[in-house]
Amino acid sequence: MKLTAYGHGCLGLEIGDKHIIVDPFITENPLAKDKIRLEDLKADFILVTHAHFDHTADVDALAKQTGAIIVSNYEIAMYYQAKEHKVHPMNHGGAWNFDFGKVKYVNAVHTSSFGDGTYGGQPGGFVIEADKNIYIAGDTALTMDMKLIPIQTKLDLAVFPIGDNFTMGIDDAVIASDFVECDRVLGIHYDTFGYIEIDKEEAKNKFKIAKKDLTLLEVGSSMNV
Repeated sequence: MKLTAYGHGCLGLEIGDKHIIVDPFITENPLAKDKIRLEDLKADFILVTHAHFDHTADVDALAKQTGAIIVSNYEIAMYYQAKEHKVHPMNHGGAWNFDFGKVKYVNAVHTSSFGDGTYGGQPGGFVIEADKNIYIAGDTALTMDMKLIPIQTKLDLAVFPIGDNFTMGIDDAVIASDFVECDRVLGIHYDTFGYIEIDKEEAKNKFKIAKKDLTLLEVGSSMNV
């Protein structure tokens, strides 16, 4: 599994011959719009954690461009189905075996509404079991529900928001890695705007002290899971 960071909470996953984009937010992201061309992205599936603008700004355009299937909670799926996109609705605790692997939609503590005021259902995260197992937490606070994940899935990577203010910050992300029993963490949702700017070296040191590995990818950079 190859993972590429496209800025903020937007990720690209390559699993076999399938391309998955999570929470596309590129053309309106000041840290990504001059580095990443939306028209260059490939997508067979688009996974959406919640409806906020900084996670859905490019869903419509990317789905039109690629014909990708949009996977999200029921309300978000129906929102895009009404726009004549292909969708796969899910809800909390539910899982589905796609042709690239198994996806489970899990709890997140946050809010969720579209920019036009449409209700976006309850936010969530994704546990993906494929050639490697990853947990993409989405925008969330630290939650005890994270302790349920390692009961069923041995993770190779946990993807956590670390910018604080709107989501959990560094200290809570360290605890979250304990909860999910995964010491390899990719940090997202930081530095995009003033409220979520972080000291990256301090963040890495806090994980190092906890004997864990925090990866912070530059926009457009990739890693193997």
